[in-house]
Amino acid sequence: MSDSSVVWFRRDLRVRDQPTFLAAADAAPRALALFVLDPALLGPSGAARRTYLFRSLRALDTALGGRLLVVRGDPADVVPGVAADCGAATVHVAADSGPYGRRRDEAVEKALADDGRELVRTGSPYAVAPGRVRKADGAPFRVYSPFRRAWTDHGWRPPADTNASTVGWLDPPAGEEIPDDDAVDATLPEAGEEAALRRWHEFLDDGVQDYGSDRNRPDRDGTSRLSVHLKYGEIHPRTLLADLASRRSESAGTFRNEIAWRDFYADVLLHRPDSARRNYDRAFDALPLASGPVAQERFDAWCAGSTGYPIVDAGMRQLRAQAWMHNRVRMIVASFLVKDLHLPWWWGARHFMRLLVDGDLASNQHGWQWTAGSGTDPAPYFRVFNPVTQAERFDPDGDYVRRFVPELRGVPGKAVHQPWRLPDGVPDGYPEPIVDHAAERQEALARYQRVKDARG
Repeated sequence: MSDSSVVWFRRDLRVRDQPTFLAAADAAPRALALFVLDPALLGPSGAARRTYLFRSLRALDTALGGRLLVVRGDPADVVPGVAADCGAATVHVAADSGPYGRRRDEAVEKALADDGRELVRTGSPYAVAPGRVRKADGAPFRVYSPFRRAWTDHGWRPPADTNASTVGWLDPPAGEEIPDDDAVDATLPEAGEEAALRRWHEFLDDGVQDYGSDRNRPDRDGTSRLSVHLKYGEIHPRTLLADLASRRSESAGTFRNEIAWRDFYADVLLHRPDSARRNYDRAFDALPLASGPVAQERFDAWCAGSTGYPIVDAGMRQLRAQAWMHNRVRMIVASFLVKDLHLPWWWGARHFMRLLVDGDLASNQHGWQWTAGSGTDPAPYFRVFNPVTQAERFDPDGDYVRRFVPELRGVPGKAVHQPWRLPDGVPDGYPEPIVDHAAERQEALARYQRVKDARG
């Protein structure tokens, strides 16, 4: 038996509820804490996610008493080298079910095995690991509602009882300094496990009781804002579910369902890794899409929050200001891109992943496909969000729009949602609508007929 092991952190930047700690402590009396700065992940992450990651790593290093070894390079090269240098027989990780993560871990596992060492997977970033919830015949679920029922029946493990002292940490050799923050204009949330727990307890005490009614209101602070903390594993969904166990309200149930959606999309990506880049429903390959200079101009206007539809523009400007967007507004701006502008959903998904601090491949790509109609549980193809009626329903007084669109701050009440109807016209500095929604809705329905025809 070796007297040391390695705990390789990835999307689990915390010390509480860490099954990998228990596995490492069982394997050896001492462990080396490791994080790998992987260029394959850092490159496409965007400034907001990189900066948040670096801040979260600093918080983790503090929790570990300054014993986090940070190295840079291809994990298949550097992880076996670190393990050999400290004499570790095992490297402990939480399983990664994403397309890149699986390929990376298989390469690391082979390189370790060639040197007589082992990669040990314990747990995952999800309440139920992708691949565990299946139909009675063993097939994966393609629809959310039956998945959620089976997910609930499957149950969840209780949180692991761990802290920084669960493992006897080795003093690391010299490694990389945690990089300085990138230049990012957005205001980011506080990073780290302690910040995640504070936010969760605030929401549990003051927000979860109204979550069912407030979660669709972007003018209110009605969501948990935990998505970024879950993205980096600063808190685990097991912890959330355990704390919710005694809450029997409808709102608490709605929040549990959102955790199930996160697990469902991860499960879908596991079984259909191609759906990160291509239509889940391949019949949608027949959908005619806009292209050429006008399409690019309209995409640029959408990205800039200059479409002339205030709720769309407010959402896109919130994305730049906070590296985050309210989920109801994510659906509105996505519908506008794919059904009013007739642009590919993957253009929007890629833009989101560049800017979102909580950008998660499974949730982002499949959320976009839900809106486009090409994914699992698709919104019916004939459901085209009207940006005005959506705004009037979910931002009834216009407060959300006025917060992020300063050109319209002088427009009172819900009139802000249709500035082209104001007696004096659209206020100076704000654009006229770039398309007519009613006309584009009809165009979208005509284009979607091609998908119906492709199905026969």
